[in-house]
Amino acid sequence: MATRHDPSARATTGRGWALLGLILGVLLALSLYAPARWLAAGLARWSDGHLQLVNARGTIWEGTAGVVFASGAGGVESISLPGALSWTLRPRWDGVAATLRIPCCAPRPLQLNARPRPGGLQLTWQDGQSRWPAALLAGFGAPWNTLKPEGVLDLSMQGFTMQWSGPVLRLTGRATLDATDISSSLSTLRPMGSYRIALEGGPQPTLLLTTREGSLQLNGSGRWTGRALRFDGEASAAPGREDALSNLLNIIGRREGARSIITLG
Repeated sequence: MATRHDPSARATTGRGWALLGLILGVLLALSLYAPARWLAAGLARWSDGHLQLVNARGTIWEGTAGVVFASGAGGVESISLPGALSWTLRPRWDGVAATLRIPCCAPRPLQLNARPRPGGLQLTWQDGQSRWPAALLAGFGAPWNTLKPEGVLDLSMQGFTMQWSGPVLRLTGRATLDATDISSSLSTLRPMGSYRIALEGGPQPTLLLTTREGSLQLNGSGRWTGRALRFDGEASAAPGREDALSNLLNIIGRREGARSIITLG
């Protein structure tokens, strides 16, 4: 006996497929043409307002924006980088490849791969160098907004990876920050000195602060616990520079005679 098909059932099925196709089309359009301001909003939430993209234009996948470092959501301290950031994001089978062009601070584009991980995210940075104005640190609030540093920060990374697992951040590879000709509004000495911070990742990441040259001597070491930085160091003035640096030494640490003891975490 021949099977009889209900025309109303076929119509219902057809409408179902049409609706599914419409939904998939909308989702694809959103993913391809989602505005850059969505990325800006997500980055601001993720960084608690410390890193902001302003006047974002384009799409999530390719766009431009100004970059502002701020002391947090609603914070009064903020520093804008000169020029604009442009970015390109490309999906990969295991995540997203990003290219960041920052003419003010990096002679070559910065590249990284973002990969989702169970309970978190992994960022793998391509080896490279960049140069940043030390003044941007004031945008992060205390104590930088009091010190108001000036000078140049040269950052280099080798095999550097950041992996978040919930609130825990694991670091591998090496990052070196050379702070050159640093000065502060709290001292008449300009510059006060040049310094190096070396971060070595691994199971127990370590940080080493040394003075390359200058009247303000800074030295110390620390370790990253996965949630916070534990650091112990000291600051002192070169012979003949004690009076010019006394006010600064009183603020950046706990005075013990001619030294200022710095403890974080």
